[in-house]
Amino acid sequence: MRPAYRVPVPETTAAAARFDVAKIREDFPILRHPVHGKPLVYLDNAATTQKPQVVIATLNRYYTAGNANIHRGVHFLSERATQAYEAARATTRRFLNAADDREIIFVRGTTEAINLVAQSYGRTFLKPGDEIVISAMEHHSNIVPWQILCEQVGAKLRVITINNDGELYLDVYEGLLNERTKLVAIAHVSNALGTINPIRQVIDLAHQWNVPVLVDGAQAVPHLKVDVRALDCDFYAFSAHKLFGPTGIGILYGKAALLDRMPPYQGGGDMISLVTFEKTHYNTLPYKFEAGTPHIAGGIGLGTAIEYVNGIGLDAIAAYEHELLAYATDALNGIEGLEIIGTAKEKASVLSFTLEGVHPHDIGTVLDREGIAIRAGHHCAMPVMQRFGVPATARASLAFYNTEEEIDALVAGIRKVKKVFA
Repeated sequence: MRPAYRVPVPETTAAAARFDVAKIREDFPILRHPVHGKPLVYLDNAATTQKPQVVIATLNRYYTAGNANIHRGVHFLSERATQAYEAARATTRRFLNAADDREIIFVRGTTEAINLVAQSYGRTFLKPGDEIVISAMEHHSNIVPWQILCEQVGAKLRVITINNDGELYLDVYEGLLNERTKLVAIAHVSNALGTINPIRQVIDLAHQWNVPVLVDGAQAVPHLKVDVRALDCDFYAFSAHKLFGPTGIGILYGKAALLDRMPPYQGGGDMISLVTFEKTHYNTLPYKFEAGTPHIAGGIGLGTAIEYVNGIGLDAIAAYEHELLAYATDALNGIEGLEIIGTAKEKASVLSFTLEGVHPHDIGTVLDREGIAIRAGHHCAMPVMQRFGVPATARASLAFYNTEEEIDALVAGIRKVKKVFA
């Protein structure tokens, strides 16, 4: 039998010590709403996070007192909406430490950001025989777009394998890189395993071959401080709804030199500077990639969500969540027949597990009746399930508003599952 997996417990940091989770929970109105007559224990944060009242108020304020289209209007509401939307772009640029607002492209989410790079950069610069490197722990959104691109241009997909803990084999990765490699696309944090990948090392190795790197940051930005210039990544993508913001809005960061060379991904209004029936001239960055009326309220709401997270502090969030992950890991280890899938040394707040003799969907169903929300299934990461030889896992994913008491409720719920299916 494998020894129980342990998350190293750091010495209590000043940031974690002053973390007032009770006060933070007051900012999230949904946490006060019961489910099936039980207090809500929301542990499905890797799928989507809950929204603080300040974000909800921002959306409400926009629609009740500021609704207008942006960029093309000269009236008061349009100008004010444009200012708020572009201010959110600037807030996001500072959040990622990008060099210029032009490098921040509003998209619908991480999925669209990756598809944009695949269809704009990939179809322009890749040719038959070229290779794209991804890892075995990727979300389908960072697999399927590259498979489609490979079919379109005749390129080949290469996969970095992972070990039994869910960590990259870096020597395998280094061996995959060669003169045919034209792009690396990799998750910063695995949504199915919680593994935090050594992204800077991955990027440095790719850049030795002059290969650009796209980082899927959907699961990283709620938990880690991200500095795209320190990482030196070429593209970075994330979704607002994983960062306590609205659904339907996300960000593609790209180095301006690369974005300038890429053709538009979609055609329509606002991505042009001149249209005639003979020729169209495209707009400048970032608008070249933002065709049509965007999710204006969502963009403004993302800006508010980032300001909210900044107000708490990502260092404090990371310290608190790490202690909570260690507590949850030890608690789950105490349940006979439960196995944690994904035991990397560097992990974010994801606990995927199986329970002997019980399908994950049944675990999720019983827990739901106890007011506990988890995710059960393949988590849009079927190759991960195949790698570990399981059809699915149950996944509890944590955020900074979760508590040790909620972990205790989860453990009690799983023990009830065991009794039901004994």
